[in-house]
Amino acid sequence: MSGEAPRVLAFADTNVWLYALLETQDAAKCAVAREIIRDRELLVSTQVINEVSFNLLRKAAFSEARIQELTASFYLRHRVIAPGEETMRTASRVLARYQLAFWDSLMMAAALEGGATIFFSEDMHDGLVVGSRLRLSNPFQNLPAKTS
Repeated sequence: MSGEAPRVLAFADTNVWLYALLETQDAAKCAVAREIIRDRELLVSTQVINEVSFNLLRKAAFSEARIQELTASFYLRHRVIAPGEETMRTASRVLARYQLAFWDSLMMAAALEGGATIFFSEDMHDGLVVGSRLRLSNPFQNLPAKTS
């Protein structure tokens, strides 16, 4: 035995990636998101890559060259899950069982397929356990309220 703690596989929702990649008015959320993705291999679905790319093109005026670099880095640093038939079936079961939105269910299914045990998202039910092993966690929940 090496004495190392078991590796925890995690999945980060699109909103976590966007906070990490963009300078926003909420510095606390940016810092938390960057900590989540720094020095950690995450599972990421092609859906998340698509959503991140779309938002960076639209909201942050990223160039196509920057999007191509980002896409390459996703594949180099993280394990990418491309949904197939079984992922779609799992997404349907997750949707029916937990009453989540379709796109959220599809990300959950990809996370389950990849073996993730934690799913970081600001937009879903913090603490919910999906499929007996995937726990949703809102990493921003305990941050002080942002003041304008």
